[in-house]
Amino acid sequence: MSLLRLFSTFFCVAFLGAGAQALPAIDVETVVRNVNVITWDGQRARVQPQQSIAIRDGNIVAVGDNVAGSEAAKVIDGNGGYVMAGFTEMHGHVPAAVSFGGMPERYADDMLYLYIANGVTTVRGMLGYTDQLQLKRDIAAGTRMGPTLVLAGPSFNDRTVTSPEQAAERVREHVAEGWDLLKIHPGLQLDEYRAVAAAAREAGIDFAGHVPLEVGIDVAMAEGQRTIDHLDGYLRYVGAIDRPVTGAELSQLVSMTVESNTTVVATQALWATLIGAGDARQLAAYPEILLVPQPVRDGWLEYYPRQGSSYFNADTAAIQQENRQRLLKALYEGGATIIFGTDAPQLFSVPGFSIHHEIRSMQDAGIPLEAIYYTATAAASDYFAESHDLKIGHVAPGYQADFILLKDNPLESAAALEQPRGVMVRGQWLDRATIDARLEEIKAAYAAPPHTQP
Repeated sequence: MSLLRLFSTFFCVAFLGAGAQALPAIDVETVVRNVNVITWDGQRARVQPQQSIAIRDGNIVAVGDNVAGSEAAKVIDGNGGYVMAGFTEMHGHVPAAVSFGGMPERYADDMLYLYIANGVTTVRGMLGYTDQLQLKRDIAAGTRMGPTLVLAGPSFNDRTVTSPEQAAERVREHVAEGWDLLKIHPGLQLDEYRAVAAAAREAGIDFAGHVPLEVGIDVAMAEGQRTIDHLDGYLRYVGAIDRPVTGAELSQLVSMTVESNTTVVATQALWATLIGAGDARQLAAYPEILLVPQPVRDGWLEYYPRQGSSYFNADTAAIQQENRQRLLKALYEGGATIIFGTDAPQLFSVPGFSIHHEIRSMQDAGIPLEAIYYTATAAASDYFAESHDLKIGHVAPGYQADFILLKDNPLESAAALEQPRGVMVRGQWLDRATIDARLEEIKAAYAAPPHTQP
């Protein structure tokens, strides 16, 4: 070997060896090491191998292959597992901070825990109750365990709105009370809805939810409704409730959505149950229903025999469900913005556990698994970046330390999500043993007395 080549070889080895040294230790509380981090390049998922995540004050401060914390930092060994950003539930329901409707006092805390036990670290609550804002403050202050909450106030509907003038005044009241957005429910008349929309735009607050029958999705889109939740308003608009939706109608609906930049929250699994397209025996066998109070559970189990909803129609349920699935696929393929939501807790839709049923429904509609995860993480991040000071949905410096640690790669199978090794929520670590112990405690608290067990 020539002297020049020998010198060059020595220089390269020395340079690479220096580059491989760890950076100086970072002053952080927690370091999660030896993990494969799922990140987003546009809408494509990327797996970054052999990473460490440094966390301080509830936020991620560094991610990389040479991150080290100070001696005082807690170190969590990920054992080669996979880390994905925590899910956002874009149409969830949050109990009141105080006992109501005969529910146990612990009910609110239990339902909040069920969300985070399944890696749901942010919830956009879509129906405000008394003292619910206190829950949000308690969670933000660290005095109560739960997902980050973004809350709509009590809904705008035909029982709470009496005129356009009163509707506009109610918007201003919600802003003054501190709600994050306005919830639209069925029943509003067109002039009342327009008054809500105008007052919301003036106040700079989002309005979202259902599309009232007297309004229609064309008006909702034109008025700037931030999200259309569920797909019933779409099907009503083209009259495809009791007949198959046509290809031309699907194209029209997709074009309207994309051109208006409207976001969709589909909630497919819950609405299949609600309209009567679910399998009653399969629903009753969901093990997680033992995690809700017995009166709630009994009401769910009686739903199909009772047919107790204005949405339920056994004659058209199968057609409606097929239309919903075809519409969701068309919206995805047409480039519409879709954000993940499950409408929990409602019929057999237990907080957190409901994500697994929604993922399956979306896959059945033809949505790739990678795209589903995007709707639940990065797409939600984009939504909140536009209207809230909230950094979620990514495992990256500057974002909240909200993520799920999984044994297997979730991009290969959604089954990887069902038993997370642990969940990080705003920098607080919950390992599998801790989660399991709390779930068992909740189940025991809501167990029916022996003589009334079903």
